[in-house]
Amino acid sequence: MKFKIPVWSLALLGALSMPLSAEELKVGEMATMINPMMWADVPDPDVIRVGDDFYMVTTTMHLMPGCPVMHSKDLVNWETVSYMFDKLTDTPNYDLDGGTVYGKGQWATSLRYHDGRFVALFSPNDEPYKSYIYEAEKAEGPWKLICRAPHFHDSSLFFDDDGKAYVFYGSGDIKLRELNPDLSGVKEGGVNMTVIRTNDDTAGLHEGSRVIKHNGKYYVMIINWPKNGPRRQLCYRADKITGPYEYKVVLEDNFAGFPYVAQGTLVDDSDGNWWGVIFQDRNAVGRVLTLSPCKWENGWPVIGNNGKVPLHVDYKCRSAKPTELVKSDDFSGKTLGYHWEWNHNPDDSAWSLAERPGYLRLKTSRMAANIYEAVNTISQRMEGPSCDGTVCLDLSKMKDGDVAGFGAFNGHSTLLSISKEGGRKTLRKHNTVVNFKEGSKVIDNVEDEAEETVALKSNKVYLRICADFRLGRDTATCHYSTDGKSWKQLGKEYKMRYDYRRLFMGQRFAVYNYATKTPGGYIDVDSFEYNRAPDEAARTACR
Repeated sequence: MKFKIPVWSLALLGALSMPLSAEELKVGEMATMINPMMWADVPDPDVIRVGDDFYMVTTTMHLMPGCPVMHSKDLVNWETVSYMFDKLTDTPNYDLDGGTVYGKGQWATSLRYHDGRFVALFSPNDEPYKSYIYEAEKAEGPWKLICRAPHFHDSSLFFDDDGKAYVFYGSGDIKLRELNPDLSGVKEGGVNMTVIRTNDDTAGLHEGSRVIKHNGKYYVMIINWPKNGPRRQLCYRADKITGPYEYKVVLEDNFAGFPYVAQGTLVDDSDGNWWGVIFQDRNAVGRVLTLSPCKWENGWPVIGNNGKVPLHVDYKCRSAKPTELVKSDDFSGKTLGYHWEWNHNPDDSAWSLAERPGYLRLKTSRMAANIYEAVNTISQRMEGPSCDGTVCLDLSKMKDGDVAGFGAFNGHSTLLSISKEGGRKTLRKHNTVVNFKEGSKVIDNVEDEAEETVALKSNKVYLRICADFRLGRDTATCHYSTDGKSWKQLGKEYKMRYDYRRLFMGQRFAVYNYATKTPGGYIDVDSFEYNRAPDEAARTACR
């Protein structure tokens, strides 16, 4: 079977990214990937190999369903095959009831394969500060919650050769805790100690444990951001699981001119080659994944080109399907695709694919003052180097006071919102910033800056957002059409950003509908069309 892989070239200074000519490849042939391996928000990766197959988990925080499980044959081409859970229910905040869990929820999941089953552990960075341990016979699920253990920040689950189970965890000093062999909880009287302490060189951010065992030694990968230096990847090693551990800087690189690469793991393939999968902050798009070959010298991993991420990576292609993190959708299926996620837990009574086949119906089921309080906002990632998304909406069943639209959603958002007041519909382009009450995720206020407003006479509208994530850009422009052919830009170019204090997530395409007066109205989403790195004609339409 033949297929085409779009290959991207990024100037070493990150100034421009343009597509190279597509190359036809056969499964089993050598191919070339150009970093980043995923130019989208895929943070806190953990990657394992089971036979000839690779599996990866990543962080999705307040999005539902949560904790995507991805599968690959070659570490380059990935497909989401399941989610670990549909909802989290520890507090009403997951339902946007009395508060929010923005930037909290599921963090830094650790994935393992042990005794013929997949096992995963994560600790929500939220009350009541407990860990979840899930297991499944297949990566495709179903996943079953088997234990609520104590809270383990940025943890790494590890099964030793003798079958004993441990978890490495912590920020700053790294701790080691022994678990019961059946993972029913911590082992009474088992190992419970600090195994790695920071020093004058490593003081600062020091977390993100990922543990492997290689040639009889224990290796702990740690992200480190010392007080007076750049972010970097450390590797600790020891002959015994309890230490003592020594460390070495194995990666320190502001690859392509973006912020420094750090936090990830090491994994081997079935041919005996080793690889590093490590994320890089790329500003508004979020934390992207890099893939680097790894070799071993004197018992230490050497990642990439002596601690630098390579631009080009040669690999053996084993997949007939390239990665599609973000997808177009005509909503003709009976279920939502894995590329969609809800903002917080959805109200399942207020959306439907069946009531009008070929459309996603989004109903208003309760009141909200703004998009950050709105239930059933649905979203997908954005991708670099540039991309655009277009939705077609049927607005005929909106009620007075309803607000629906399409946006580049984050703690700082730019939105195309349709409001119905007095039977009239108005489209406005506006920018919002959410602020939380001190020490909580309870919304204090939302700043709202209106840019441009137009009256809408049609019940059908097309909305488009074009995003540019090249170095120094991080911009979005907003456009609308009533026929899908003639487009007008609304408002000014918007500067997107990544905000660690608010949503802690890359920008996302979001479709929303909420009521400010009376619940019960709805919109029908006809389609979502997506293009990554559009051709020149599409770029012209997005200027």
